[in-house]
Amino acid sequence: MSPKNRDYDFIVLGSGIAGLYFSLKAAPQGKVAIITKKHRAESNTNYAQGGIAAVTSQEDSIEKHIQDTCAAGAGLCHPDAVKQILTEGPARIQDLVDLGMEFSEREDLPAGKREWDLGKEGGHSKRRILHAKDITGREVERALLQAIADHPNIDIYENYFAIELITSEKLGLQELNRCHGIYVLDTSQGQVMTFRAKIIIMATGGCGKVYLYTTNPDIATGDGVAMAYRAGVPILNMEFVQFHPTCLYHPKAKTFLITEAVRGEGGIIKSQTGREFMDDYHPLKSLAPRDIVARAIDKEMKREGSEYVHLDITHKSAPFIMNRFPNIYETCLRFGIDITKQPIPIVPAAHYQCGGIQTNTNGETSLTGLFAIGEVACTGLHGANRLASNSLLEALVVAYRAAKRIKTLSIEEPAPNLPPWEDGDVIDPDELVVIAHNWDEIRRVMWDYVGIVRTQKRLERAQKRILNLQSEIHDYYPNFQVTPDLLEIRNLATVADLIINASLTRPESRGLHYTLDHPNQDPTWATRDTILIKDQSPGFLIT
Repeated sequence: MSPKNRDYDFIVLGSGIAGLYFSLKAAPQGKVAIITKKHRAESNTNYAQGGIAAVTSQEDSIEKHIQDTCAAGAGLCHPDAVKQILTEGPARIQDLVDLGMEFSEREDLPAGKREWDLGKEGGHSKRRILHAKDITGREVERALLQAIADHPNIDIYENYFAIELITSEKLGLQELNRCHGIYVLDTSQGQVMTFRAKIIIMATGGCGKVYLYTTNPDIATGDGVAMAYRAGVPILNMEFVQFHPTCLYHPKAKTFLITEAVRGEGGIIKSQTGREFMDDYHPLKSLAPRDIVARAIDKEMKREGSEYVHLDITHKSAPFIMNRFPNIYETCLRFGIDITKQPIPIVPAAHYQCGGIQTNTNGETSLTGLFAIGEVACTGLHGANRLASNSLLEALVVAYRAAKRIKTLSIEEPAPNLPPWEDGDVIDPDELVVIAHNWDEIRRVMWDYVGIVRTQKRLERAQKRILNLQSEIHDYYPNFQVTPDLLEIRNLATVADLIINASLTRPESRGLHYTLDHPNQDPTWATRDTILIKDQSPGFLIT
């Protein structure tokens, strides 16, 4: 075997909760390679503050969780997927606990009695959010990374960037199209390697960096969706990008998420003049679903000409705030904001990709050998708007089901001789300037024209600009050695185009997709998912 090649049973792209949990469950069946383009702990999971939604209280029920999920999803949730994932959720929570995950417990109980401290977030009718104060994602990553440390069947490749899937079609093989492996850039060496496996697992997360303002880390550039789309895999519902309504607004702060749990514990959204304007938009007021809160904030900011609004929890005691939200308290304090005494300046920002690679609840895609789990995938759970804290639960359940499913599959060995990557000969330093400009333009176009509120003209204007940028990228991509910047700008442009095309395909407002030209829901689209397949016209899928 060439030193540039690696053979595994399973290749996992991404090191968030979905990728790590799948790897643990699949490792007894064969060798696993976890490929992550940054450090192993750098993932959307690591930045998740709020928690994991699951029914663990006698005051709650799976039926209520299903109702809340479907209400938030605005009619587009797939009922079978919702029931399956939410029903299996509590067992997966116990798995995390068994692995060493430490959820916060109530401190107001008699000595000797223990219960989890369940939080409540927007759209939930009951307290069901398990959390580790306000650093839940970090605690999940810690527990999972500790569990896989030194595992004999798991190798982790840090600073390796997945470039392209290797399929039968690309190899010119006369067989049913399937995945054989993937080309990966070793960013420390500048060398492209070939990884070969029977099963590839996409767990690459979302695409928040396609927008100017986002809660996501820099790695969230839509790589998995872009790679799958180029391989001909169907992509669903990319018009539904969730904007988190409450992110810290400060000139020196890189967008920092203020968890929905702050509102769940009594935080009130107010204008800069102190008006509680959410009363005008929804019966749940500040606890309304995220899409409604984000649109309300956007409208109030435009109406008042302000750059931010406030989230006020100062009516709660200082000890409670500091104990329940230590990370938020300390971070805001570093920027001169004492949240026990001052309201938090907030602004909406791109947060979660509700659409993605079409899969079933086993993570299977239409391409044999390719699975997708976590935020990169679309199982139908979230519909047109994700219910808060359902995402980590979905990642756990589908990762577990995927690991079970692969035990039952009989997939032939991949092609024995995969061709090496063909790279350009030189890097022109001037092109780095082009990449930087294109990166900035994509994000600004998406923020200005394809954001919280849309119109047909804005979408068409964005489409023209993104097509021009894609043409530029297509012209110079084959002629230069691949770099992380070049790969990310290519993927960002692809995902931007998918979001725009999906938005233009849906002639109504539903959930996270709100257009002034069609401000109401159209009942005929209540069960229609938008579907995008390479080299085919955009369409819809009746569920």
